[in-house]
Amino acid sequence: MTDPELRAVISERRQLTKLAYRLLGSLAEAEDVVQETYARWYGLTERQRQAVRTPGAWLTTVAGRICLDLLGSARARREHYVGEWIPEPLPDGPEWFGGQAPADPADRVTLDESISMAFLVVLDSMTPAERVAFVLHDVYRYSFTEIADVVGRTPAACRQLASSARRRVDTSHRPSSATRAELVGKFKHAWETSDIGALIELLDPDAIATADSGGLAPAFLDPIIGGPQIAHTWMQIAARGTKVTLRERTVNGQPGLVAELDGVTVSVYAFDIAQDRITRIWVMRNPEKLRPWAAE
Repeated sequence: MTDPELRAVISERRQLTKLAYRLLGSLAEAEDVVQETYARWYGLTERQRQAVRTPGAWLTTVAGRICLDLLGSARARREHYVGEWIPEPLPDGPEWFGGQAPADPADRVTLDESISMAFLVVLDSMTPAERVAFVLHDVYRYSFTEIADVVGRTPAACRQLASSARRRVDTSHRPSSATRAELVGKFKHAWETSDIGALIELLDPDAIATADSGGLAPAFLDPIIGGPQIAHTWMQIAARGTKVTLRERTVNGQPGLVAELDGVTVSVYAFDIAQDRITRIWVMRNPEKLRPWAAE
């Protein structure tokens, strides 16, 4: 393989990692997928590699198939997971965002939206085939013919999969980033000042809070349902007196919070907002999923 061809293959690594993360919700698993994808590429003979017209497409197809297999076994693996499982949060960074504008903003998802915690949680409720077809088509603009090579179904079947998945994704009523940041800032202030009344006002009455510790850190195991219940829980957390520092940070492309203890990130908070109220809070406490924040 010539040097330009080699550089072209290596340059796909970042794109493959972003795709695998969106499909799996785990940076660690995404990196493993990319490693396996390249192992299969270099496992080809020189003649086989030369026969591949578009190495990037070949790599994407293989990575997609590996992700599909992992998604199929994910539910079984999570039966042994302690507490709730939520996607691994990522800090802000140019390597995760940007891309083409949607062809139709009404029903397409942009790359930055596709990394939000709310979007990843919805993806996790889909079947593996729906998830792969939807992400490849609506986020990465792959044709259904190309997607058929990944999921092993006809283009028509892939179109149906993406359509079914799309019905679960609500892209309406998107608050502006400024609105999100303002509400998260108010939540932080109310929490730091133990103002339970202000917290209740910020939370939707039917809000849900979910924590993921994997059994490796203290956290509530079952989701907390209801704004007042969440507010009381957060007051109990504040009353423990642990000297954590709360910082407003970008979490998966959206305004969020990070709790630091002696300079080490111990919790990451992602939020979903609708009609000027916080509707979802996702709390990451599993230290194994906070690895991307260690270098911050």
